Amino acid sequence: MQAQPIYPIHDADDPRLNDFRDLSAADRRPDLARGVVLAEGVPVVERMLASRFVPHAIMGVESKLARLGGVAPDVPRYLVTADLMARVVGFHLNRGVLAAARRPEPLAVADLLAGARTVVVLEGVNDHENLGSIFRNGAGLSADAVLFGPRCSDPLYRRAVRVSMGHVLLVPFAHLPADGWPGDGLSLLSRNGFRTVALTPSGETTVAGAVAGTPDRVAYLVGAEGPGLTPETMAAADVRARIPMSRGTDSLNVATAAALALYERART
Repeated sequence: MQAQPIYPIHDADDPRLNDFRDLSAADRRPDLARGVVLAEGVPVVERMLASRFVPHAIMGVESKLARLGGVAPDVPRYLVTADLMARVVGFHLNRGVLAAARRPEPLAVADLLAGARTVVVLEGVNDHENLGSIFRNGAGLSADAVLFGPRCSDPLYRRAVRVSMGHVLLVPFAHLPADGWPGDGLSLLSRNGFRTVALTPSGETTVAGAVAGTPDRVAYLVGAEGPGLTPETMAAADVRARIPMSRGTDSLNVATAAALALYERART
């Protein structure tokens, strides 16, 4: 097996660590300014190594680098102490390892739809933890792709990648046309044979009813926590579906709702 290129670093100002620097300045998004995606923790780094996001550097403490084993032997690994890592990153990183990859070109919607049967469409989902959870649920429940409408947060932000357990790097995603939303975006789905199902507490049928008869292609539409989908998007969908609630509860967390809808699809 080829030896790993491991380079001990003792200076927090070493320029080889620049892509990992000052991550506590989330409001300034240094990752965006540098054009990188960051994977945090051994399982997430392993998924990055298996994805189209090709890392160009890994920084970690000795025990975490050892757990990565012999994968990607050509990626340089920078060995640091936990204290030095904290000085570089700006806070103590419990997971002990970070990988950085350049942001690739966006995927084309048409390419994703060509082979997909079940997709999730997001509108106004601007919470990174919800985004990450939706990707993790989608990976486990057979979503072929996630498509973004307007007013959504960046799925490649470090927190979203971490919460998704790296699945945001593996489940393909693309952005639907923003102009003329929702008409142009949902029309594109319809032309590709998708039945668009808007998830809303006021749906005229249940999620199970919406996918009864096993339509060949389904696109679940989900909105932001709280406001949900806009009235225009709900009106443009083929059907509006609800998840039956008990004890006076009106709705579920958006990631949970998407997971239940995907389960119904997989079950049928």
